[in-house]
Amino acid sequence: MPKLPGEASHLILRVAIAVPLYRLFDYLAPNEVDANDLAPGIRLEVPFGTGKKIAYLIETSQHSEISLDKLKPIERILDDKPLLSAKDIRLLHWASRYYHHPLGEVFSAAFPASLRKGKTSSLQLPSLAYALTDAGMATPAEQLKRSPKQQQALAHFQRHHPASLSEPELAQWDENWRSAIKALLAKGLLKQIASENLSVSQHTVENALATKLSTNETTFDDTNNLQLNTEQQKAITAVVNSLGKFAVFLLEGVTGSGKTEVYMQIIRSVLERGQQVLVLVPEINLTPQLEERFRQRFSVALALSHSNLTDKQRHSAWLNMQQGISAILLGTRSALFTPLKKPGLIILDEEHDASFKQQEGFRFSARDVAIMRGKLLNIPVLLGSATPSLESLHNANQQRYQHLILSQRAGNALKPRLHLLDIRNKKLQHGLSEALINELRSVLANGEQVLIFLNRRGFAPTLICHGCGWVARCRHCDANMVIHNYENLLRCHHCGREQRLIPNCPACKTGELMALGLGTERVEEALRELFPDKALVRLDRDTTQRKGSLERYLTQINNGEADIILGTQMLAKGHHFPNVTLVAIVDVDSGLFSIDYHATERLAQMITQVSGRAGRAEKPGKVILQTRHPDHTLLNTLIREGYSHFAQIALAERKEAALPPFSYHALLRAQAGNPNLPLAFLQAAATLAKTYKASQTQILGPVPAPMEKRAGLYRYQLLFQSDKRSDLQLCLTELITNIDSITHAKKIRWSLDVDPVDLF
Repeated sequence: MPKLPGEASHLILRVAIAVPLYRLFDYLAPNEVDANDLAPGIRLEVPFGTGKKIAYLIETSQHSEISLDKLKPIERILDDKPLLSAKDIRLLHWASRYYHHPLGEVFSAAFPASLRKGKTSSLQLPSLAYALTDAGMATPAEQLKRSPKQQQALAHFQRHHPASLSEPELAQWDENWRSAIKALLAKGLLKQIASENLSVSQHTVENALATKLSTNETTFDDTNNLQLNTEQQKAITAVVNSLGKFAVFLLEGVTGSGKTEVYMQIIRSVLERGQQVLVLVPEINLTPQLEERFRQRFSVALALSHSNLTDKQRHSAWLNMQQGISAILLGTRSALFTPLKKPGLIILDEEHDASFKQQEGFRFSARDVAIMRGKLLNIPVLLGSATPSLESLHNANQQRYQHLILSQRAGNALKPRLHLLDIRNKKLQHGLSEALINELRSVLANGEQVLIFLNRRGFAPTLICHGCGWVARCRHCDANMVIHNYENLLRCHHCGREQRLIPNCPACKTGELMALGLGTERVEEALRELFPDKALVRLDRDTTQRKGSLERYLTQINNGEADIILGTQMLAKGHHFPNVTLVAIVDVDSGLFSIDYHATERLAQMITQVSGRAGRAEKPGKVILQTRHPDHTLLNTLIREGYSHFAQIALAERKEAALPPFSYHALLRAQAGNPNLPLAFLQAAATLAKTYKASQTQILGPVPAPMEKRAGLYRYQLLFQSDKRSDLQLCLTELITNIDSITHAKKIRWSLDVDPVDLF
């Protein structure tokens, strides 16, 4: 609005706020503030509605579209300068545009919860640290086995010797560290020392990284005494030669090929340049083993960031990387936006994993945003996987990525042998065939471990009446209630609704209720009956909910205290079990038939990843796949030709069908308690989008979602498909700009998913 004659000049602050609105908000700056002192990206506290919110400054102006007398002044300025670099702020603007998500929510996603709430960005360095005494160095940790926490703490210090550990570092290791450390101090195994009392500004990344890098060249797990093979050395050289410039590398290594060793050799080169490394993994359960290996190899400070940590721990990790105190950040998807003072390299392990795509709110792909971040920072990005996504393989085929291949297992380990076990017309004991049970007996008799994979938790997926056919369904979802026998519950795995197991059929009152189908609880029960003298560990979401439980189970397995390992997809990747010589996939067929075109790719990845847990040391491995479709093309291609051959066939099929990565998708989803509202909204959105003459984008639907009702809401979706990414983006930009004009927009929940990884 033009300044009126005689009107005083006011500084306008244009800010983004974490609300689901596609707009910025104008506020008045304090009179005493100079525009030159306000940089984009600083946090502000502003009045909003009846309360206050944290806002992010986008720009300053002398003019506003809103009358000055209606603008409110900000409450306070929280930062002297932005906590994010200019390049990281550019990344957030790009992500907001590409994913068509409100800028305030995108900015908010880049900060830990504490900073989103307006907490201070200063990092208080400790005045205390702890180190081993001579007695602590000489005492084997096993002597403390009656005090497991003290044993773990002493072993932790011995792995880090000669370095001391500060209180924040101990808190990252275990937030309940104090009692164990106090006991070790009392026993004279540890001593308390005063750490250098420096201000944060003095702790630059240069002196943090100047800590002597570990000279311990001992390797571990599958890389013990490893001599790098030609392929590994070639991969390391290619990435190291690209340090200091942008490039994307796809490291395709068969399971057990030593990808982690390649990562660590490259990371060493980055650290020697005085730079930081961001390592992303798809799931929390992959962090403990990787963290342990990094801590053994490198003596620099390591930060962790994932959802199992407290807000305080994530706050500390974020600031340690932002201020250059820590050299390596190991985290999950949300750690992607953590600022790096001296960025050197980004690594995504298991890059194919669908967990890298955010499925709620700001629906970004950590893999794709990481590549854009690498481009803006001018650093290399390394994508690693034994089963690369078809999108990444296509980019490698188009020479957008440099394709590095590790085709052989490290050391003397051999690839496992895969066998299809035809179970048609065979009697099954809770899903286990007699032939499979005999194989299990043979391996267990040799003192070796077996791994049994079933990607379905609970006791059974269906409770059915043998008399009348009644099935226990969730009242809020188009889904069956899953039996959880140990808890005496029926639970919906989609909305979380629970109820007690019922003794009688509510429909006919007399029929016998039966469990139909398999879950890990049911297979566990069968295995305990078959092998009562064998130790069994079950790993799924139900057994690993308590903090530290997963780490305890993994230690138990690696110490040889488990004979049978049973679990879901958390077993499929990243774990090294050297004594596992037999892997059995109980129910391969459940993934063979799906309306989602991603399903065959995911099944092939799952089979390959699970198979890779067998025979990772000196002993040969065997994999048995129980199936009623032994002639299925996908299964036979995988067994005879391997994942790479399957992937090229799958890419050819995608090209023929004009499916991604040969086209580009976006999914507009809508849901409401009344099924007519989301349908009407999407019909109006389709009509609106079809008026954009310049767009060649196909608009398909609306149709009901594959699960039409979930958590009491009826769900519909509209698919946008285009051969050109730019056309799709133009269409979506026009639509989002005008979407509030649709009558039902305020009465339903809607979301836009660009590059969806599933159609549900």
